[in-house]
Amino acid sequence: MRRIAVDAMGTDAAPQTEVDGAIQAVREKFAEVVLVGPEDVLKRELARRDSLGRGIEIAHASEAVTMDEGAAKSFRRKRDSSLRVAARLVREGKADGFISAGNTGAVMTTAKIVLGSLEGVDRPGLAAVFPTSTGKAAVLLDVGANVDCKPHHLEQFAVMGEIYYRVIFGVERPRVGLLSIGEEEQKGNDLTREALGLLKQLPLKFVGNVEGRDLYNGRVEVIVCDGFIGNVALKISEGLIEAVSKLLKEALSRTLSSKVGYVLSRKAFQHFKKRVDYSEYGGAPLLGVRGACIICHGGSNANAIKNAIRVAAEFAEGKVNEKIQHDLAAASLSRG
Repeated sequence: MRRIAVDAMGTDAAPQTEVDGAIQAVREKFAEVVLVGPEDVLKRELARRDSLGRGIEIAHASEAVTMDEGAAKSFRRKRDSSLRVAARLVREGKADGFISAGNTGAVMTTAKIVLGSLEGVDRPGLAAVFPTSTGKAAVLLDVGANVDCKPHHLEQFAVMGEIYYRVIFGVERPRVGLLSIGEEEQKGNDLTREALGLLKQLPLKFVGNVEGRDLYNGRVEVIVCDGFIGNVALKISEGLIEAVSKLLKEALSRTLSSKVGYVLSRKAFQHFKKRVDYSEYGGAPLLGVRGACIICHGGSNANAIKNAIRVAAEFAEGKVNEKIQHDLAAASLSRG
């Protein structure tokens, strides 16, 4: 069974959320867990849940990175932060991966410096999972790790995203698309037009340019873009899902009069919420670093932490990094 380190001081409700998620992951036998944070606090939380020593270990860390701290400054000044200790466990081979719901910039900086990049990867990319109307998931990358990208970076994102989708979602040949403002090859900017030529040469199931609406309609499984556009798409999607859920709930409450109708509609609404619930996917993997690194939302609940642990374990078990290095070398990607 894989061992996953959990930064226990990352979520808005830390460490209670991380402890509950770790307990759930261990109970469902996803992985063994190492909770990283103040030892006395974590022992107290585990004791309250009668879970001391039940597949969960504790690694002491005396500091925590807050959401408002700069990534580089927190890395330099807080050498014993729960985030840095968790990453160090992976580097030292004491864990197969780590997850954190803390400061996203700090997590990425720590992972890149402590773990380092895989051979052949110029810039690690952050991937986010989206629900689609077909019931399958879609993966978008990069969603914020690299604001300014060159065409060959998008080329690497395509290879890494395709491998990740194959391993985690079990699709043998996922379809890959390049996010642009139109399907025609001449559409887009200099970055997308040059990247299109590179992606067409890859041994992938590349369908060409796709548009923003294709993120949700299931046309492709993997969508590639630069981190600026990807992060905007991610934040718009989060806000839209939240707004639609709220509006739908209000509409149902106002219009339903019969008890039977209310029960049936409530079940449908709960099904809808589950379909679009980010916690089912756990978090966003930072692809291209050594070891598994899953970055969760600061507002993650225990279910999200549990699933992030599951994904990190599946990432390690599926040898995603080994496949990325092999395929990048085999593809003879461009540089510059």
